[in-house]
Amino acid sequence: MNKNKYSGKPPKRKERSPAGVKGAMEKGRISPRYASYEKDYIFWCITCNVPLIDTRCCTCGHEGQKIVLSQPADVRFCSPYERSVLHEHLLRSFGCDPIGERLVLLNKIPGDDKTDEVIVDGLYFGVLSFDMHLMDYGFEPMVDGAKILLGHSSGKLVTLRKSSRHLNGKKVDVSAVESMSPDIKTGDSVLIMSGALTGFGVSYCNAQDLPFCEGPVVRVRKIDSHSVSLSPKVSSIDDAVAANIGHLRNLGKDAINTIKGIANQKDYRDLPVHVSFSGGKDSLAVLDLTRSALRNRDVKAFFLNTGIEFPETVDFVHEYCADNSIELIEKKAGDSFWDNVETFGPPAKDFRWCCKICKLAPANAAIEQCLEKAPMCLTIDGKRKHESFSRARIAVSEKNPFVPGQLNIFPVKDWRAIEIWLYIYWRGLKYNPLYDMGFERVGCYLCPAALSSEYQRFRELHPKLYDRWDRFLSDWAEKTGLSEEFITHGLWRWKELPPKMIKLCEQMGISISGREETSPFRIEVTSGISPCRAGGYSVEGAIQGLSMKKAGNILNIIGATTFSEELGLMLAKTSSSNVKLFSSGSLVVNAEDREEADKLFLAVSRQLLRNHKCTGCGICLKACPVGAICLDGANGVAIDENCIHCGKCTGSCVIMKYFDKMKL
Repeated sequence: MNKNKYSGKPPKRKERSPAGVKGAMEKGRISPRYASYEKDYIFWCITCNVPLIDTRCCTCGHEGQKIVLSQPADVRFCSPYERSVLHEHLLRSFGCDPIGERLVLLNKIPGDDKTDEVIVDGLYFGVLSFDMHLMDYGFEPMVDGAKILLGHSSGKLVTLRKSSRHLNGKKVDVSAVESMSPDIKTGDSVLIMSGALTGFGVSYCNAQDLPFCEGPVVRVRKIDSHSVSLSPKVSSIDDAVAANIGHLRNLGKDAINTIKGIANQKDYRDLPVHVSFSGGKDSLAVLDLTRSALRNRDVKAFFLNTGIEFPETVDFVHEYCADNSIELIEKKAGDSFWDNVETFGPPAKDFRWCCKICKLAPANAAIEQCLEKAPMCLTIDGKRKHESFSRARIAVSEKNPFVPGQLNIFPVKDWRAIEIWLYIYWRGLKYNPLYDMGFERVGCYLCPAALSSEYQRFRELHPKLYDRWDRFLSDWAEKTGLSEEFITHGLWRWKELPPKMIKLCEQMGISISGREETSPFRIEVTSGISPCRAGGYSVEGAIQGLSMKKAGNILNIIGATTFSEELGLMLAKTSSSNVKLFSSGSLVVNAEDREEADKLFLAVSRQLLRNHKCTGCGICLKACPVGAICLDGANGVAIDENCIHCGKCTGSCVIMKYFDKMKL
């Protein structure tokens, strides 16, 4: 088979975008999991064969080819470990790896676990994903990748007879198959040829069983007549930095001006400056930017050591600060996680009790130390809006609603991962080695937000730490009547399994019936009305059977609501009081006086009960004069920020009418 030839001229390319995710969203087949970002594209310089973060190449001056990305469009460079995984699966499936030493980009897309589009030479090569059924990686080519692989491999090949029939998305039976390479198994991704058409699909049978098959034997995913080829130029990271150097300078300048513009304001110019340094790539870039912006200010680093950090992260933070003469303020949670895990059980994406204990407590200690010498603590933070839906609407600077006395500045909030990495490479910054080992995030090693693929790497790199956690999970599963498979497939990471995980359990025969039944909804006062150190009065309570989703839906009726997914903390504020609700079930109400605190605690309790007992009757919808209410299925009513707090929906609610007779 002849290999694809490169003509020496830049190929004419349309704006390329993946067919699957974006198209499905547009047609309403799937709902977006992320906020929609306007800048959902990058460019590619065909001449220099490098990605560009802006239109023009800083090396050759040519305009780059636009590449449209699937949301959230947080594209990044492929790490050495991810590259080795891709290499292994290309060899395993197709017997070749035509990518070689080329630059590879990965673009995260929705999936059951780690799922990334693979971009090579500005082409969508395929999708690398972690299969939750097999608990292993898999690779599926996209149409351009299939065409490139066809120039290097004769394996996994299905040749179809020429047909005038439209084949894309179609299933074909044995009569349409001219030949099938003997290495093909049921479920394999396959390369497809039909005359001048080439593409990819999936096999529904083993090659040796082909003569005996009835019905569909292959599904064609996409096939067409256009040709593509890899560039003769193999570029490096240094080439990519050079091609983007002007854009990086502008990005850095804008971020530095943001830091200067806020930190040098009259009210803030004398405040101590701290960078929230987690040991991750974003906080690393921000630490470097802050030191460049505020050369005449004393810049310190905050490190919240949760006690369940990766050893590599702890070592990196200490070494980086020591090597660069940065004062490090480290606050430790010690064994807080292990002291509480028996009581609360494993943390979950929707039950992040660990963040309150391991993050919020040390953060408050760090801020209190800062406030001993200043009226406010100025903190430069590396949060980016592309990381999660909850961060999509962060402002350039915000007072921390969860940590009083802290003003946060977010100078890289609009940066994407590729821009962070290009900045790090440009500045020659030493970074956390975990990124090269296959981790996209480097937070706590027990975090429920981590992917199953990352837990596998954790097990390989730190077997002793993993074994301690695995033993706890196994004991917990046994006590709650859950199977070992439930733990193996990482299903402990949800308090309430999402639909895709319930479907996975059904497909794999994993029982979820042993899970603890949801506790009946109940609120108890654990601490009566008492004075607060910060002023005013507080009431504390404990909630059983709490659903943070239901709580979040209703609390806008109390006041403007903010939610921190990282802390598992919801905050509702009025003009003179606030309500803090933790996913662990803790409820804290703060108000100016005793009467108001008592009244607010009762009001919050009534509204929480209302939504946890909601029958979905819809009477309150008609009562709302501004249309601020909608029904949210099993999660009760959802009240948006347009609520005018008139109380008409509460007055119309049957549950509220009989509130005094219902057990709290």
